[in-house]
Amino acid sequence: MTLRSYIVSRIILMIPMLMFLLTLVFLILRVMPGDPALLHFEKGVNPEVLAAFKARLGLDKPLWQQYVDYLIGVFHGDFGLSMQDFQPVTAQILSRFPATLELTIWAMLFAVILGVFLGIRSAKNYNTFEDNVIRIFGIVTYAIPVFFLGMILQLVFGIYLRWLPTGGQIDPRYQVEIDRVTGMMTVDALLSGNIRAFVDAALHLILPAVTLGTVLCGIFIRLTRTNMLETLRQDFVVAAQARGLADSTITYRYALKNAFLPILTMIGLQFAALLAGAVLTETTFNWDGLGTYLVDRISRRDYTAIQGTVVFFGLLVMLVTLLVDILYAYLDPRIRL
Repeated sequence: MTLRSYIVSRIILMIPMLMFLLTLVFLILRVMPGDPALLHFEKGVNPEVLAAFKARLGLDKPLWQQYVDYLIGVFHGDFGLSMQDFQPVTAQILSRFPATLELTIWAMLFAVILGVFLGIRSAKNYNTFEDNVIRIFGIVTYAIPVFFLGMILQLVFGIYLRWLPTGGQIDPRYQVEIDRVTGMMTVDALLSGNIRAFVDAALHLILPAVTLGTVLCGIFIRLTRTNMLETLRQDFVVAAQARGLADSTITYRYALKNAFLPILTMIGLQFAALLAGAVLTETTFNWDGLGTYLVDRISRRDYTAIQGTVVFFGLLVMLVTLLVDILYAYLDPRIRL
């Protein structure tokens, strides 16, 4: 199978998955107890006001027509109007997404660098005290609740030591000094040429990124350790050692290069999971991303916004998974057989 045929087949397989996702999200919000429009108001609402509210959001139509309108809107990039302020949900999601993307990128970089480094150290010192300590660290960090770790870091580095901010993306005084181009504060500060704002945004980013990255690094520790142990026993590594090559050259240029393909695949999959799973971290650090947006809309019973955000997260995961599959097939032609 050629790479083009493989890509086409993966895209075709995504269609039923996409339809299942859209249908499931639509039905779950419709079968939940209570009228979403009625829940939006206090008790004793005027029936005419309630009817006008339903008509504006299309909730007065038959269920099948709501479903058709919902599918047509999604395929046109329209997630409907917010039940809270009647603003387009798509615009609200896109305005919050850069903050989540920024946090995810830095958290993933931290997780990969720390996880791969410790995984290599663990494999190089197999069955020693250092190996056991690193393995325990990986298990503990993966098992610890992300909000609990976040609060501990806030207490230690934000409250007691006062080294880092405990929440938010940037100091308000710097926020008015930079131009919002990408929506990512560190990038926008650099584009504006404001170094002080960049430093402040970077300081605000450290704790949430370290929190999210630490919880995730255990996966990369275990995966790197397993693949490095297998690779270090290969004949080409033994031959390189016999030729007297430096240990760092053998480890990083030969062994890690051959063991990195499964790690690369996991990076893509976990990146998608981080995009959709940063809710608790964003809530803990008051990070103005999609996670806090979703929690806020749940508390306000904004069913349209909840539906749009969940679908957006699902589409992101599916898209990143598709890209990872294509990259994996490109790097390893055996996948296409």
